[in-house]
Amino acid sequence: MLSVREALDTLLACAVPVADVEQVPTLEANGRVLALDQASTIDVPSADNTQMDGYAVRAADCINGGASLRVAQRIPAGTVGAPLEPGSAARIFTGALIPPGADAVVMQEQCEVQGDNVVIRHTPKAGEWIRRTGEDIVAGATILAAGTRLRSQELGLAASVGLATLPVRRRLRVAVFFTGDELTMPGEAPGGQLAPGAIYNSNRFTLRGLLENFGCQITDYGIVPDSLDATRATLRAAAREHDLIITSGGVSVGEEDHVKPAVEAEGQLNMWQIAVKPGKPLAFGQVRREEGGGSSFFIGLPGNPVSSFITFLLFVRPFLLRLQGVSGPVEPRAYQMRADFSLPKADRRNEFLRVRVNAGGGLELFSNQGSGVLTSTVWGDGLVDNPPGRVINEGDIVRFIPFAELQY
Repeated sequence: MLSVREALDTLLACAVPVADVEQVPTLEANGRVLALDQASTIDVPSADNTQMDGYAVRAADCINGGASLRVAQRIPAGTVGAPLEPGSAARIFTGALIPPGADAVVMQEQCEVQGDNVVIRHTPKAGEWIRRTGEDIVAGATILAAGTRLRSQELGLAASVGLATLPVRRRLRVAVFFTGDELTMPGEAPGGQLAPGAIYNSNRFTLRGLLENFGCQITDYGIVPDSLDATRATLRAAAREHDLIITSGGVSVGEEDHVKPAVEAEGQLNMWQIAVKPGKPLAFGQVRREEGGGSSFFIGLPGNPVSSFITFLLFVRPFLLRLQGVSGPVEPRAYQMRADFSLPKADRRNEFLRVRVNAGGGLELFSNQGSGVLTSTVWGDGLVDNPPGRVINEGDIVRFIPFAELQY
């Protein structure tokens, strides 16, 4: 079996970003991956302006700490004031341009209005509370690099320099299907009662939700019968127009596990079985396209709900990000935290334990770490990445990966 590190390296070495680029409105680019560097054509701020509501003054007029200055003008944001005469002040509001001649702003809390004058109860320094031209962005500077996955803050930054559209890589086209004659969809059981041996197909909901988080275009082929012919036919159909095919179930070694031989018949497997708990039976390969040549990537996830969820987070997520064109780190950040639990028995595989953060800043362990216990993923805040062969004693520092770092 491959280690988690070896498996991830194998996946990422094969990931080739989609080449197609499209121009989309900046308002609609959330979650997309930038295809080209973006530079600003303007300075930000475009001119000196005030950070505060207050009074624009000449610092030289306020050296005694109690200067009384005539209020000569009022400058709201969006207007341009007249040059400031010596011995006068301008009432000014946040974001308004500094009038020529002024070199400081005194916040209104340090001022006292007396008739047509204002008394400055402060000795300002030149430049105080002034945003200088270009102090955030200089015209010509690259503000966003190609390969950036756009979040709300990147969209705001693009808008701040006037970028109405952005060049992004097209959305990934992902096909999904689920194997297992025992699977039933919620709402389909006669009278609301599951037949003996039947289970609800929770993985369909979990995996589709995860793929939607990453902005994929999803084709759902539903539940495929447990037969080699049906599995092969679905793989061929999915390969025609999709970048990636994801399956759940059927990748183990049982007589009714048809996904592995089906992929080998329709393409090839590069990887199968990983030393990870939960989730050992994970497959990766390619499925040939019948027309036009080429192939679709294939990832077969385990059928157990927790195994499917965790292997998606650990392996599919970074692979998706690379296919989307993300050029920076695609592995989640981990944090060193205190274990407020013990794990006295080491496993030979790399374990990913469902835990949550307690009020004391430590980590609590869910009582049942079984691969079918989906409640652990809802109860928990994330995973402890526990290396093979490691026993955990209460108080040990462990590697914690929050779900917030894994699901988006």
